[in-house]
This record gives sequence, C-alpha cells and structure tokens, in this order.
Amino acid sequence: MTRADPAARRDAIRDALVGRRRELDLVLAAVTAGRDILLEGPPGTGKSTMLRAITANWGIPFVLVEGNAELTPARLVGHHNPARVLREDYSEDNFVAGPLVEAMRSGGFLYIEELNRAPEDTLNVLLASMAEREVAVPRVGTIAAEPTFRVLASMNPFDNVGTARISDSVYDRWCRLAVGYQDADDETAIVAVRTGATDQRLIADAVAITRATRHHPELRRGSSVRGAIDTVAIAVELAALGSHTERERLVLDAALLALTARVGVDEASDATPEEVITQIWEDHFFSSPGGRRRVRTA
Repeated sequence: MTRADPAARRDAIRDALVGRRRELDLVLAAVTAGRDILLEGPPGTGKSTMLRAITANWGIPFVLVEGNAELTPARLVGHHNPARVLREDYSEDNFVAGPLVEAMRSGGFLYIEELNRAPEDTLNVLLASMAEREVAVPRVGTIAAEPTFRVLASMNPFDNVGTARISDSVYDRWCRLAVGYQDADDETAIVAVRTGATDQRLIADAVAITRATRHHPELRRGSSVRGAIDTVAIAVELAALGSHTERERLVLDAALLALTARVGVDEASDATPEEVITQIWEDHFFSSPGGRRRVRTA
C-alpha cells in the first residue's frame, strides 16, 4: 500500500460501497495514520463491508475473528501442533498461527466482531500487540507486525446479553467511531444492489417496514437492512411461485419470514415477533398518511 494520491484511492474504494462517505473518510484517515479503530453500532450497518473494501484496495488480507468466550489467548495468538510436538518437540515449524499472528505477519487488518464478548485475558494480549506492534510467542520468538497491520473491532451498544464492560484502559487504545443505520435512500440502494430486484415499490415497502422495527415501542432491537434485503428476495420468489394473488399479503409473508428472527421483543411486552411485524405491516399499508387506499386482507 502506498500513500500516493489518497483521494483517488478513496474514490476507488467508494465505488464498492453505497453511502458511508463520511465514515469512509474517517476510517481511511485513521488507518492511514497508523491508528486502530473501534466501530460502535448495531450489526448490519456496513462496518465489515467498508473495511473489506479498504483492504481489497490496499491489497492486504482481512482477518475476521468473532469475539466470544471461546476466543482464548491461545486461539488468538496460535498454538503448537500437539501431534508434531510429541514427535519433534516444540519448534517454530510446528507453530500454528492464530488470527493475530496471521494478520501481523501479512500486514492485514485484524477485525474482531463483538469485542466486548471476548475474555479479559484475551483483550490484554490484544492490547499488548497493539501497543508494541509485536507479540512474543513461547518457543517461537518475537513476531513483529508489518507496517500495514491494524486492529479493528466492533461493538453493538444495544445488546448487553453475554457482554462484559469494556475498561477505560481498553478504550484508551482505540480511536472510536459511532456507526448508525444508513438513511432510507442508501438502504433502498443497498437492497436494489444486493437483490438485483427492479420492483421499486417492493423495495420501498421492504425498506419502510424494516426501518419501522427500529423504533417500535414493543421492540428492544430492530432489524438492519439485511431484513429488507431478505424480504425483497423472498417476495420475488413468492411472486414467481404464483401462490399469492394479493401484493400486500405477499409482502407480509416475506416480511414475517425475513424479520421475525432479526427483531427482539421487549421483556415487558406480551406480543410475539409475528404480531409486531404484522402490526407494522398494517400501519404501513393501511394507516400511512396519504398512502394508497387498500382493502384489508384476511
């Protein structure tokens, strides 16, 4: 990766993205300056897509790791092959690199999803490698990172189940960028690109219903644009089957299938996900101010 003509590089990366112009500029500025970044926001908002576009343009690997209780220091750094150790004893040749060492050696981006689900001792190993740009591996030696190595991570601030509090010392190592949902126009463009659908009315309906899940009073978690993508894809296939004679009912069935697993009903509510999605569908098709007058389906 060279620093030549950064604006041209940025414009080339933009071609692989829909929207996210401000966020792309900020992330590019940070990683080019050698900084590590924590992206904080709900899932399905294009965080990993943006990072993959950058690494593809830079010609370096994108190493993805899921943050969870099983991400131990040994899984992150690597381990010696047990069978070979029994035959040969410990050596550098029988060391199996973990994602951290893989990213350091290749100068890639190490991206950890849901950082706040990782164990504290794993975070300590990660922070040491960020501070020193190297990691000491027993019986292997010190592994230094290539210049383009960066550590990036994501956190979902709206989901605290199974997560741990991130300490101030961890936050102090990162540049932090809050990433929210895209606007309606960007989400409409994303759905069109991802599905290849040409029915603009269907895309608009799916996007509107999906966006409504994010501020429904009985939901603690709404759906990302992935819900709209799946709603459109399923609706197109349902239409091809010819089993639905009413467009509104077709959209409802597609939305129920695509969205009910992606929303979280508030603990204080007695409603089911199906009931909430059906209510949102009814509000969209029959209660929208200035909307088309339609006849309710059974």
